[in-house]
Amino acid sequence: MENAFLQTYVSVDCVVFGFDKGQLNVLLVQRNTPSSAVNGLKLPGSLIYQQEDADAGAYRVLNELTGIKKITLRQFKSFTSPARTANKDDVAWLETTYRNKIDRLITIAYLSLGKTNRKLNLVSKYKTVSWRPLSELPAMPFDHKQIVEEALNEIRSWVEMEPAILFELLPVKFTVADLRRLYEEIYHRKQDVRNFHKKIIRMEYIVPLEEKQENVSHRAARYYKFDRVIYNKRKIGL
Repeated sequence: MENAFLQTYVSVDCVVFGFDKGQLNVLLVQRNTPSSAVNGLKLPGSLIYQQEDADAGAYRVLNELTGIKKITLRQFKSFTSPARTANKDDVAWLETTYRNKIDRLITIAYLSLGKTNRKLNLVSKYKTVSWRPLSELPAMPFDHKQIVEEALNEIRSWVEMEPAILFELLPVKFTVADLRRLYEEIYHRKQDVRNFHKKIIRMEYIVPLEEKQENVSHRAARYYKFDRVIYNKRKIGL
């Protein structure tokens, strides 16, 4: 028997990371369904329309959630396993939502970094849109857990090539402890406090401010800021 050629639908799924209170978070949505058997949180995503490309589909998905049109998105991997549609409940939800018979589903995954204090779009088509700690992610449909894991690996690669990417997750002013916790969350390993502090203060583009924390129960820490001008000069060797 000859192998049948692939007949499939294509979707986009977006992994948006944010950092808040020492935790790395992922933006999840609640899929709308009357059946509790398939009710749950998932990555924001959609089948792509006939006349749009994958990039346009990903930007559409996040615009619907945030109301923001200018969002930095990077495509990082495609997920093509036939097992993506092995769960009958997942497929039933998908077919009900899109009113089509779906046997195979390939998804193109995108990665974005966002601020957790950014106001989310109140007219979203989803019941709930919320940030969830990476360490406490619920069971999710399809292979969304795997997509998040691959996205985290991608961020690690970005940091090795472009350390400035970290500061998209931090507020304008931050403490060394904030930056250390972010490293620990991304790499899943503890950093020695003293050695990390020595490493950071040697980085000229991390500039100390005169401000310190206020109304804290511990010794007030100094705030720092990321100076992109200094960073870019060092990057090009000026």
